[in-house]
Amino acid sequence: MEQIDRIAFIGFGEAGGILGAALAAQGVRVLMFDRLLDEPERAPAMHEKAAEAGVHAAATLPAAIDGAQIIVSAVTAASDAEVADATARCIAPGQTFLDINSVSPRTKQYGQRCIEKVGGHYVEAAVMAPVPPYGLAVPMLLAGARAQVVAEQLRMFGAEARAVSTQVGAASAAKMCRSVMIKGIEALTVECLSAARYYRAEGIVLASLQETFAKMQHDADVPGYLISRVAEHGRRRAAEMREVAQTLRDAGIDPLMSEACARRQDNLVDAMEALDIHYDASTPFVWQNLLDALRAR
Repeated sequence: MEQIDRIAFIGFGEAGGILGAALAAQGVRVLMFDRLLDEPERAPAMHEKAAEAGVHAAATLPAAIDGAQIIVSAVTAASDAEVADATARCIAPGQTFLDINSVSPRTKQYGQRCIEKVGGHYVEAAVMAPVPPYGLAVPMLLAGARAQVVAEQLRMFGAEARAVSTQVGAASAAKMCRSVMIKGIEALTVECLSAARYYRAEGIVLASLQETFAKMQHDADVPGYLISRVAEHGRRRAAEMREVAQTLRDAGIDPLMSEACARRQDNLVDAMEALDIHYDASTPFVWQNLLDALRAR
């Protein structure tokens, strides 16, 4: 297996800075380019950050990636496609482009087309936890034709990289779908506790939630239970969530998440009724079968 001794980072923010410094500390020649280097007022701070990390700041993107075996795209989601386009104009055949940005499978597949049509290798990475405090050991899922090779190369430096598919989009799909739950819980927590705090009920609410979550840990089929509640009682739950929304409005809180919950519950019941699907408590509920039937529609 090829020894990696030269890596380039496009984007040197939080993730790029931490990962680049960790690799440089292990003797890898790390170069970086960040668009802030083109801003006179912000360039000095970026140069200083790179120097402290043991990373060479290149004047241009082509200069940064020249000779790099792996080119890591570590930019904002909004810049992902733009960076893939720009890199495709100067990448050499055989170089590997590793996209670690949190974007949709479709966006990753666009990047793949850009890079592979000029002879580069494209690998996507889904970073499954915050880079700090993990650093280079942050869990990453890789996908693409060379995902296994790149995962093994990164693991030589202590990275927690695992290849999950040869098809680009598989890793980012896992990340995006997980984010529905994790980011959704975060947003729900803000809405829930903002209201609970207003009504001075946070102690009662938190104790009740702790008890509920503890019970869920012993449930062998949590998704089946949760989806079955909507399939069986979606209308009633939607009506309750609209009362929840009014409770929040009375507290001066915009019920963004609560209203969305009501719409989602009604939407599932509407879809079931359109297909003449009825919840039957006398038969085992298989959530995968329900969602597949709705998807087939």
